[in-house]
Amino acid sequence: MKTRITELFGIQYPIIQGGMHFVGFAELAAAVSNAGGLGIITGLTQQTPEKLAKEIAKCREMTDKPFGVNLTFLPTFAKPPYPEYIQAIIEGGVKAVETAGRNPQEYMPLLKEAGIKVIHKCTSVRHSLKAEAIGCDAVSVDGFECGGHPGEDDVPNFILLPRAAEELKVPFVASGGMADGRSLVAALALGAEGMNMGTRFMATKEAPIHENVKQAIVAASELDTRLIMRSLRNTERVLDNAGVEEILRIEREKGAALQISDIHGKVAGIYPKVMIEGDMDSGAWSCGMVAGLIRDVPTCKELIDRIMAEADMLINKRLAGFAKN
Repeated sequence: MKTRITELFGIQYPIIQGGMHFVGFAELAAAVSNAGGLGIITGLTQQTPEKLAKEIAKCREMTDKPFGVNLTFLPTFAKPPYPEYIQAIIEGGVKAVETAGRNPQEYMPLLKEAGIKVIHKCTSVRHSLKAEAIGCDAVSVDGFECGGHPGEDDVPNFILLPRAAEELKVPFVASGGMADGRSLVAALALGAEGMNMGTRFMATKEAPIHENVKQAIVAASELDTRLIMRSLRNTERVLDNAGVEEILRIEREKGAALQISDIHGKVAGIYPKVMIEGDMDSGAWSCGMVAGLIRDVPTCKELIDRIMAEADMLINKRLAGFAKN
């Protein structure tokens, strides 16, 4: 399948694995890229630029296909050394970067001078237009369904994607609710030129996370995610568990007086406990509503091949059949 996204990143299929904290290691990124998509290493999971350089080198040994690195620009007191991380990306020969979080404009010259293609994650049309204006090559448009931070507008992809198609000139992919061939065909119909999957790629054989996490995703329905930190305007969609219920209890009790310090222990430093140790009730970890569509743990190749076969069937048989009547 050829779209502007496959052309931009030099990949076989318009499927991107989003950056995920303590999930996007070389093993997963290489497996996705080898299967024809664009695998992504999560940059800040590597605590130093030197460790990121080693992870990039490791991925390079596992695939000869294009892969990218996610850089999330965080509103933190201790600012990560972003120029050094970018230098590690450049020296590693990586030609695709997924940016997220705050506006990456400050770092765009470094990335563009190195010939790196930048896709920025956005949860609104206005932010997508800003990304286009500062020189991003593509946008990942994240609907309200997505795991992680869906923004504060609460617009689902059935509205957000066609609105993005009306406004954007650069290509964009759909993110949030993406799991299978139906997702891909729907995204293409609504104006996207591919899709980004996070939660779905967590439930794969190559995802280097605890089996408890994969089975929790498979067992979950579309009703099992919760929104936390709404009153802090830092909304995050997470899978429900005992730790999340405790966060929600504190939020109810504190009301408008809630401070991040009130729930800090349940949202900070949680990912190693969940993803590595498999402690499913320790606190909040991002998960999309798409968990309701995930029922197995295939290899990345099995998953992507299945997606593309289903998409081909839908486009050339089911939908074509409607057109003939």
